[in-house]
Amino acid sequence: MTDTIDPISRIGRTHVESAAWFERRPRPPEGAPNVIYVVLDDVGYSDLGCFGSTIETPSFDSLADRGLRYANFHTTTLCSPTRASLLTGRNHHSVGMRYLANLDMGWPSGRGAISHRAATIAEMLKDTGYSTFAIGKWHLAPTEDASAAGPFDQWPLGRGFERFYGFMNGGTDQYHPELVEDNHLIEPPKTPAEGYHLSEDLIDRAIGTLRNQISLTPNKPFFMHLCFGAGHFPHQAPPDMIAKYKGHFSAGWDAERDRRLKKQKAMGLVPSNTDLPERNPGVAAWDQLSADEKTVFERMQEVYAGFLDYTDQQFGRLLAFLDETGRRDNTLIVLISDNGASTDCGHDGTENVLKWFNQIPDSAEVSLSVLERLGTEESFGNYPWGWAQASNTPLKLYKSFAHGGGVRDPMIVSWPKRMLKGGGVRQQFHHVVDITPTVLEVCGVTAPETYRGIAQLPIHGTSFAYTFEDADQPTRKVTQYFEMYGHRSIWHKGWKAVTKHVSGSSFETEKWELYHLDNDFSEVHDLAESAPEKLQEMKERWWAEAGKYDVMPLDDRITLFKPDPKPGSIRGHQSYEYFPPLDAIPGEAAPLTQDVSHRIDVTLSRSGRGNGPLVAFGNMQGGYALFIADNRLIYAYNHVGDLTHIVSDCEVPDGDTELSFVFSRTGPMMGRGEVLIEGKSVGLGALDKTLIRLSLSPLRIGGTNMPPVSPRMAGHPQFEGVIHRVGFALGLDRGRTPETLDVD
Repeated sequence: MTDTIDPISRIGRTHVESAAWFERRPRPPEGAPNVIYVVLDDVGYSDLGCFGSTIETPSFDSLADRGLRYANFHTTTLCSPTRASLLTGRNHHSVGMRYLANLDMGWPSGRGAISHRAATIAEMLKDTGYSTFAIGKWHLAPTEDASAAGPFDQWPLGRGFERFYGFMNGGTDQYHPELVEDNHLIEPPKTPAEGYHLSEDLIDRAIGTLRNQISLTPNKPFFMHLCFGAGHFPHQAPPDMIAKYKGHFSAGWDAERDRRLKKQKAMGLVPSNTDLPERNPGVAAWDQLSADEKTVFERMQEVYAGFLDYTDQQFGRLLAFLDETGRRDNTLIVLISDNGASTDCGHDGTENVLKWFNQIPDSAEVSLSVLERLGTEESFGNYPWGWAQASNTPLKLYKSFAHGGGVRDPMIVSWPKRMLKGGGVRQQFHHVVDITPTVLEVCGVTAPETYRGIAQLPIHGTSFAYTFEDADQPTRKVTQYFEMYGHRSIWHKGWKAVTKHVSGSSFETEKWELYHLDNDFSEVHDLAESAPEKLQEMKERWWAEAGKYDVMPLDDRITLFKPDPKPGSIRGHQSYEYFPPLDAIPGEAAPLTQDVSHRIDVTLSRSGRGNGPLVAFGNMQGGYALFIADNRLIYAYNHVGDLTHIVSDCEVPDGDTELSFVFSRTGPMMGRGEVLIEGKSVGLGALDKTLIRLSLSPLRIGGTNMPPVSPRMAGHPQFEGVIHRVGFALGLDRGRTPETLDVD
């Protein structure tokens, strides 16, 4: 596209003497396909029906019926890095996403955002004439920048997408999500009582977006990045979907692994000689569990199955729309999971993941006491490690590790116009970094050497379009490294070396394992001792690849979400002043009140004894709130379900007033709370237990997240008055909070 005058145009003194010229918009090559990336979250290798599961996923499976399954596909083992590689075709360390978007680690490889030296597929396709849409999870912008103030350069609309509807963080409540439309925060269109669930909402928006695009620009192809919350925690599903799986998993996770592996062998996904690894550390034999444990663990898996099944049903509506509009045949759909199944909880699972973030032990006994609310809007759960292991059948370990259970994941590619014979299986080794090069090839697009004046990194991936017609071609991929939390591995020409790193241990002397994956799909037969020379070669090759792709420095600090604020961060301020009404403030942009003395002052006006929330950070799973109920000023602290209320001993006056809360730190993670009216102390209380990670929900001023921090807030979701100003002031006595938990 150019803004110069076309040589055939002529500009005279009047239009009579002039020849008109019109700028031509870019157009993709004739017949270029529509493209949809479908990304599932924390869904294990065997969780789809067409990959061995007994969970019903007919819509996802139909992609395989009209396409191909890739049995030897790999990811980075964590969500943000996988998504960065998916959208850029480059390795995640090279583009600045070694870890999550939740923090900047201080290294070029760990900025928590995608470098502008790596244009996304959306940026590249948009410039060649595609419409570009992102629906669902993003988690590629620094999370402290995900507020209404931005900056927006790493939001979807800043990285090549023309429209966005979804959520910015790594996970969200499926009944009460933190939603964004384009560049502004919005509230969900319905309530759970009205039947709301995020999976349905995302597909409603996906169909609505495409309906406009297809109707108004029918000759223009589209690219859609569709990312579900399923199956990331919280596992939440409609009651009928959970009930559908009642008793389905009563045989337990050991039997489920056997059942899935048998099905995988029959499908030709895995070799007939594939061995099932021993149970992962921390996973008990099913027949050794108590009756109560089995009851709880079955229910948790029923919730997960219902969640995935329901998401599949919603995705089916999108496929039906593509069929209805005649777009299905020439739409290339690539479906993946971003990493293996998750163990973001204790080995018994949890009904409240916030406990895991705070190193608070959980147990089946606790979950049994709230069994019927698992999967509802009142739970925020994740299943036990045993079910995550079954999800990853027949592989070892889980998400975040470099063993197969973390990095080997399902991939389906469907393009009926080109794949005239569907249902096939491909065994060539490929990695998420290879998807975008494949799409660029089939769309006839060349990655630019410079983009918006910035020199670009070369594409690192290898197109696998050669596999579409030929199942037997040798893989063209030669080498792929992996690194996460210090866990490392490398694949090279059918061999794999891998180490499970222990934080704080030596990177030079730790134990490595060696597998010949061409003969050992499930990494069972360690050849490290019998082939030491091969192992040494592989280890040296890892260091060479690490140097090539900017992996260093290796960083194994366990600082999940709670490092010290970086210089200039909004979280490093000592005081904050808010002028409502405001949009919800993401947790990573909220005042860091944990384990430090602090004060909250609210200046307001009200009449008629109005009640409601003044400041609320969190929900019924954990957090705090300052609110008025029954004309009393109340501060509530929710320690993962254990509630403390500090109530004023007098009523709040009508009219203009200032209400305050003061926390005085008395020791590690503890202190004394005080509520004040017009500077006068009117209520005291001890806060003997506080949280490292306050909440996974945002901070709201004049409103509350649902379900609220305290049941005493019920019936008053908005403050019945006017809040003029809210101030936070933090002290200088912050403690060194414990580092949060990593899985080992």
